[in-house]
Amino acid sequence: MAIPALFKNKLSLPVICAPMFLVSSPKLVISACKNGIVGSFPSFNARTQDLLDIWLSQIRSELDEHIATNPEGPVAPFAVNLVVHPSNTRLSSDRAVVKKHQVPFVITSQGNPAEVVEEVHQWGGLVFHDVIRADHAKKAIQAGVDGIIIVTAGAGGHAGEINPFALVREIREFWNGPLALAGAINDGMGVRAAEVLGADFSYMGTRFIATEEAEVEGDYKTMLVDARVSDLIYTDTFTGVKCNFLKPSITRAGVDLTKFTAKTHVDLDLGESNAWKDFWSAGHGVTGIKHVLPMTELVAQLKEEYCSAVATPAFSSARK
Repeated sequence: MAIPALFKNKLSLPVICAPMFLVSSPKLVISACKNGIVGSFPSFNARTQDLLDIWLSQIRSELDEHIATNPEGPVAPFAVNLVVHPSNTRLSSDRAVVKKHQVPFVITSQGNPAEVVEEVHQWGGLVFHDVIRADHAKKAIQAGVDGIIIVTAGAGGHAGEINPFALVREIREFWNGPLALAGAINDGMGVRAAEVLGADFSYMGTRFIATEEAEVEGDYKTMLVDARVSDLIYTDTFTGVKCNFLKPSITRAGVDLTKFTAKTHVDLDLGESNAWKDFWSAGHGVTGIKHVLPMTELVAQLKEEYCSAVATPAFSSARK
């Protein structure tokens, strides 16, 4: 599959640091990009359009300065995530700021991206749309998107329910363009496996929360290091959309998990707790998080694992 020119010679790995609500900040985005990983953030994380304007100016300024002083190193492009669902009342205002800065890469979700695609293409930018089903992908392709992001079972936050092996192959039957895969990818072996499966990029979120540059509570990072898959719950009880949360963060907020199961929607009194703020999301990739690392060390580790996987002949053990 062809990689868009925007990414050519600018990546140290075929990885996008996913936009994470209340997690992704300019510090995380800039650090990822400086290390050759696409950095992104949801426009919602900047609570006002004025702040969004400031963030985009900061990101572009610091990356331009880094490119000027480090011309030999790959510096990845950055992206902004726009929720295009009709319920997003700030979409028009956010789009105006994105247009002002001519953001090179826009990630859309939860709706029809056609208008955003038309607008972003005017300045030569790219639009990838995230989906959880093949029919969603077909609609996005009809809207003219440049790439598809498949959010499969095991992803952090709002995750799909379809196995990545099935969904990647289904979408590859009708889409030959850029494809990113999300769902429990937490190391270089996973990045390589995604390529073998048919994806051009790995879309990783949870692993990047456990970095020094992620501006979240220290307890969140510690919880990720300590967590196993059994510490996650996939439920729509709190937000109305199925999402993977860390159980310890829910009980920490004073909610009794024994009152419901992941398959039952019940009314709970959350008291003063806020599901978006107090309940921390994570994907199945928590099983591979052993340490909180600086971004530079994490990317070096991912590269070493990836290169080792690339160098290992496929099915070598089976042939012995």
